[in-house]
Amino acid sequence: MIVVADTSPINYLVLIGSIDVLEPLYGRVLVPDAVVAELNGTKAPALVRAWIAQPPFWCEIRPDPPADPRLRFLGAGERAAITLALSLGADRLLIDDLAGRNEAERRHLRITGTLGTLADAHMAGLLDFQRALERLKSTDFRLHPDLERLIRRRMGPEKKQS
Repeated sequence: MIVVADTSPINYLVLIGSIDVLEPLYGRVLVPDAVVAELNGTKAPALVRAWIAQPPFWCEIRPDPPADPRLRFLGAGERAAITLALSLGADRLLIDDLAGRNEAERRHLRITGTLGTLADAHMAGLLDFQRALERLKSTDFRLHPDLERLIRRRMGPEKKQS
């Protein structure tokens, strides 16, 4: 499976201590140089900068593909991630930015974001969705209530503890 990640999902998964779900879910995750630069930038939290300074074996850093001028309205990370995913025929693109998600879908890429990754990890038995969501809400992640409802519906009814 070929999975390419933009900055935001990596950033938030690191911040909430759930970054390690990516390897069992996807095997390896490809990250373009522009995303690495954002994860290592002065605005990035120290925890994220420390993580990207020594990425795990499953995080493969790739050179940015040639720029697509039609994507100039997006940030550098989104542009590089979308272009890399397209050039490799990626199975999935991890991206949160709404404009980036819309453009990726317009280009027929299969996408998911931080919240979808947490839901997939929950369904795979890798983490507790509610606990991860509470940690995510303690960050500056912007979560629209409609998106949370959609993800919860996709996950199905919670099993009640007896």
